[in-house]
Amino acid sequence: MSKKKLFKLHSWLALLAMIPILVISITGSIIVFKPEIDAWLMPENATLTDVATERMSLNSLIDNIHTQLPNYELGTWEVFDDKQTADAVYVIKRDTFDWFKVYLNPYTGQVLSKPVVLDHYLTDWLVELHYTFLLKEAGVFVGLLSAMILLFLGISGIILYRQFWKRFFTLRWNKQMRVFFSDFHKMVGITASPVLIILAVTGGYWNLAEFVHEMSHTAEEKSFVLQDKRYSDSISFDALNQDAMQRIDGFKLTYLVFPFEPGMNISYRGSVPTDNSLMSDYSSGVNYDPNNGAFMVKWDIRSSGLGAKILDSFINLHFGTFAGLTSRILWSVLGGMPLFLSFTGFYLWYSRRVKKNLSKQNRQALSYT
Repeated sequence: MSKKKLFKLHSWLALLAMIPILVISITGSIIVFKPEIDAWLMPENATLTDVATERMSLNSLIDNIHTQLPNYELGTWEVFDDKQTADAVYVIKRDTFDWFKVYLNPYTGQVLSKPVVLDHYLTDWLVELHYTFLLKEAGVFVGLLSAMILLFLGISGIILYRQFWKRFFTLRWNKQMRVFFSDFHKMVGITASPVLIILAVTGGYWNLAEFVHEMSHTAEEKSFVLQDKRYSDSISFDALNQDAMQRIDGFKLTYLVFPFEPGMNISYRGSVPTDNSLMSDYSSGVNYDPNNGAFMVKWDIRSSGLGAKILDSFINLHFGTFAGLTSRILWSVLGGMPLFLSFTGFYLWYSRRVKKNLSKQNRQALSYT
């Protein structure tokens, strides 16, 4: 493809996806700091004040949740053990498949909030807007297309302006606004493109996986309602956690998945000690049979293949958590650059269009003289 055709395709796709990419970039830059925002906006729910020496046992916590929320069943459970952050527990209302979120103090067993829909809190609403544009399955597909376009824009921008590094730090301030915006657009684009490409690949993969998952559901599966818990009363979740720690050296539980759909197992997911900062807090795990607690399968990221390591790294790469606060700030800033790229890009496109129309009018005027 010629440079001219590539430039046109770059421009038109940028215009086509400008609004969804802006939504994705702005919301993404905000939710990078979701834990801090939650702690600031709702400290009574998201943070802990009454902290004992150790967390209560899983069995005791599960009993407490069922006692305090008798009309709900457990779905998934985000586990924290830093004596500062409340656990986030996702529950399903019985005789429906409607999901709700509650915060739990794992040191006292107290449910800190009433069940609310998954996009009730501001940051959760922003997450939903970021991934689905509040359009559910259709929004997942729109997000996938937007990620693909963002990936193309990042790659094509590098190709089109690959020589810009020669005058990377030069902005022609004393020239026309169009020239300055052109320089600024190229400088910002070249700087942000590596991060935007990473965000497009990782986010696009998750949207694709979610879209395929939703499309694979049959009509019967989509109409499924949860009437009661789908695991045996005889199962000890503490015993399973101990078993997981014995099977995987250094395993620390961070996420517990209950069998909320037919065919699902009980799944313990967590982190393991590793020198690879790209490995997530959910990199390893063990699955158990929900009927009798029998061991099913385990996976340890340290002994997994390259493909599994790459897919697991998507979490830290997407949220910029691989180097602490420094990388999160960098990801937030560079991930928000489409805001400036959209403004400058639209201005440049509009300027070219006005100039082209004016030139056409002049040629027509000359043809009549």
